[in-house]
Amino acid sequence: QVQVVESGGGLVQPGGSLRLSCAASGSIFSIVAMRWYRQAPGKERELVAGVTSSGTPNYAESVKGRFTISRDSAKNTVYLQMNSLKPEDTAVYYCNAILTTSPGPTFATYWGQGTQVTVSS
Repeated sequence: QVQVVESGGGLVQPGGSLRLSCAASGSIFSIVAMRWYRQAPGKERELVAGVTSSGTPNYAESVKGRFTISRDSAKNTVYLQMNSLKPEDTAVYYCNAILTTSPGPTFATYWGQGTQVTVSS
C-alpha cells in the first residue's frame, strides 16, 4: 500500500505565498519522480512542476519564476513554494508520485486527494 498526502492549501490574497507539501509513504522501494498538477473548475488538469529522482526540476511556463519545487528524499516528500500568487492560480492542487514498490523496472503512479488553493482578495 502506498499513500500520497498533500497539505498546505488555503486562501491567500493576490501577491501572497503558500507552501504545499506532499508526502509519499508505505511500501516504497524507490521514487522515480514526484509532480504537482492542478485543476481549476471547468478546466483540464495541468502539470505545474515536477522533480526527478536526480533532483532535476521542471515547471509550466505559467509558473516559472514564481513557483519552486524542492524535495526531501529521506522523507519521500516534495514541496511547492508558491510566490506572487495570482487569481488564475486558484485550483485544486494534486500531488503525483511515480515509484516502484520492489526492485526492477516496473513502476506505478499514485495520486493524492488534492488540496484547494484559492487566490482572492
